Amino acid sequence: MVATRIVRLLAALALAVSGLALMPSAAAATTPDTAPALAAAPTSSALLAEEDVNAFSYASWDARYEIGLDEDGRSRMQVTETLVARFPEVDQNRGIVRGLPTSYEGAWTDTTVLSVTDETGADVPFETETDDGVLLILTGNDDYVHGLTTYVIQYSMRDVILAADNGVDEFYWDLLPLDSTQAIEEFRADIAVDATLSGHLTGSARCYTGFSGSSAECPIQGPEVDGDTAVFHVESGERAAGDGVTVAIGFEPGTAAQAPARQPNAVTDIGPAVAAVGAVGLSVAGWIAVTATARRRRTADGIIVAQYDVPDSMPPLLAAAIVPGAKDPIPAEIVHLAVRGTLRIEEGSDVEQPRLRRLPGTRIPDQLDVEALDALFVGADSEGVAALPSSSESFAGRMAALQQSGKAAAETRGYTTTARSRGAMILQWCAIAIGAVGLVLGLWGVISGRISAIPAMVAIGFGVVIVLISSFYTFSKHTVLTVEGARQLEYLKGVEEFIRVAEEDRLRMLQSYSGAERRQDGSANVILVYERLLPYAMLFGMEDEWGRVLEYAYSVEQRGPGWIGDPTSPYLRVQLAAFAMTSHEAATYTAPSASSSSSSGGSFGGGFSGGGGGGGFSGGR
Repeated sequence: MVATRIVRLLAALALAVSGLALMPSAAAATTPDTAPALAAAPTSSALLAEEDVNAFSYASWDARYEIGLDEDGRSRMQVTETLVARFPEVDQNRGIVRGLPTSYEGAWTDTTVLSVTDETGADVPFETETDDGVLLILTGNDDYVHGLTTYVIQYSMRDVILAADNGVDEFYWDLLPLDSTQAIEEFRADIAVDATLSGHLTGSARCYTGFSGSSAECPIQGPEVDGDTAVFHVESGERAAGDGVTVAIGFEPGTAAQAPARQPNAVTDIGPAVAAVGAVGLSVAGWIAVTATARRRRTADGIIVAQYDVPDSMPPLLAAAIVPGAKDPIPAEIVHLAVRGTLRIEEGSDVEQPRLRRLPGTRIPDQLDVEALDALFVGADSEGVAALPSSSESFAGRMAALQQSGKAAAETRGYTTTARSRGAMILQWCAIAIGAVGLVLGLWGVISGRISAIPAMVAIGFGVVIVLISSFYTFSKHTVLTVEGARQLEYLKGVEEFIRVAEEDRLRMLQSYSGAERRQDGSANVILVYERLLPYAMLFGMEDEWGRVLEYAYSVEQRGPGWIGDPTSPYLRVQLAAFAMTSHEAATYTAPSASSSSSSGGSFGGGFSGGGGGGGFSGGR
C-alpha cells in the first residue's frame, strides 16, 4: 500500500540523515593504492637474525647453595653458579641469559644479583630485566663469544624454606632450569646448611630427576659435617635440555619463620576487592539517582490525555529536546516541513540521491523551522532544489547544529534547565571514600610483599578508575525539565497515546468525518491530521505502528500524499535505502612462565622434578 511504502521510505530517510549528523569529521582509510605498499612491508620475523642463539650447550654446571637464617629467623640463601658454556665458533652468541624466579609460594624472594665474573674473577658485563616474575641476567656486550666461556654468577634470595603440608619445614628446590634448551654435559651441586639450621635437620632428604612432573629419584649424598655446616651433594653426568634435578631437605617444624605474605590476611587479600565492589556499586547507584532525578522532573500533573494534534509552537526539533530518547529529530523535522507544505521530497533517477524542493509562498510555523529550511537548502539551485548528499561533513555539521538549536530553544523557552542530583552526589562521595580505603589496604598488602594481595589490588585499582570516571558524570549538572517542560512532555505523551490507540478498528471512532473533523475541509483533512502527526511518530519510534493508520486512511481516500514525489515510482525507496547505507558506514627472547611449585613437601618422598622453587630459565643472547 502507498502509506506503508511512505513510512518505510521515511524510516530509511531517518537512518540516512541521522548517520550524516553523527558522521565523524574524517576517517583514515586504506585505499587500493596503499594496499600493495602495506603488503610489501616486512614482518618482524623477517628482521630477526637467522642464527639460533639458544643453539649451544654447557660443558659443566656447578652450583653451591649456602642456606641459613637472618636476624628475623627467616631463611636466606646465597648461591654461586659456575656455568661453562660451549659456544659455536661462528658469530652467534654474545653471552648467556640466566633467569631467576622472584617469588616462591606467595612471597617475594628479594632476588638480588651480587656479581657476574669469569673463572679468573674478572667482572663480566651484564644487565638485568624483570619479565613475568623472572629476573633475567643478560651477560656480555656487543662482542661475540666463542668456544668454552665461563660465567660465575652470585645471587641471594630470601624465604626459600617453606612450612610444608607434611608437617615439617622444607628446602624444596629445583637446582636446574626446566625451561632450558641447552644440554648439560656434567652437573654438580652442593647444598650447605649453616649452624643455625643444621641442628634442626630431620634426616629426611630426597632428590628427584627428569622432566617436569617426573617422580624418578636420584641419589643425594650427605649430610657431610664440615664444622658446624652440613653439606648435601648431588651430581650426575650428561643431562638433556629440560631434564631437571630437584632436592627436598626436611627441617623440624617452625625452624624458619615464614614470610608474612604466606600468612592469611583477609584485610589486605580480600578487603580491597570488597571495597572495589562496594565503591563501584555506589557509583552505579549514583548514576541511577541521576536518572531518577531526571524522571521525577518529567511529571507535572501526571494526567495523560490523548491528543490528535501538535501546536505550531512545538516543531520536532523542539519536541526532541523534551521527549526522552527521541528518535531521528532531523528526519522528523524534514517530514514536518513537508507535510506543512514548505518543501517537497522528490525522487531522483536510479543513480541520483533523493532531493528536496523548497515551495515558496507558504507560512513557516516556527523560528526553528526557519533555521531548518535555511540549513537544508544551503547550496540549492536556482529552482530551490537541494540534494540530500550521501556523505558530506558540512551537511552533517549543519544537522548537528540544528539539533543543538532545538536544545537551546528548549532552555530559552523555559522547558529545560540544568541541575545536580543531591542524592547522587552523596552516593558518589561515599564511593570515593570506600575506594580510597580499599586502595590504601591494597597498597599496604603489596608493599608488605604479599603476592596474594595483588589480585585484590588490581580489583581496587580498576574500581577506583571507574569511580573517578563516574564522578565526572555524577557531580555534573544534567539537563532536566522545568514544570512547564513537564506539562509539554505530558501533552506530547498524549499525542503518543493517540498514535498508539489509532488502529484501523478505532479510526472511525477516534476521528470520524462527522465528529472529529475540525477544519471543515472535507474528508481529505482527516488524512492531513494524520500526516501532521507522522513526524512525531518518528520521534517516538512508531513509524511501523503509524503506518497501519495511514494505510487505512489512504485506502479510504484513494489518493497519495502531496508532500512526496510519485509514490508509485520503484526508484525512491531504493535511493533512500542506499542513501542510508552509505551514511552509516623485536626481540628473540620469549619470557618463560614461572615454574610451578608445591607446598605439599617431598623430603619424605612423593615429590617430583620441578615441584620446588628455583629453577628459572637459561638461554642464549
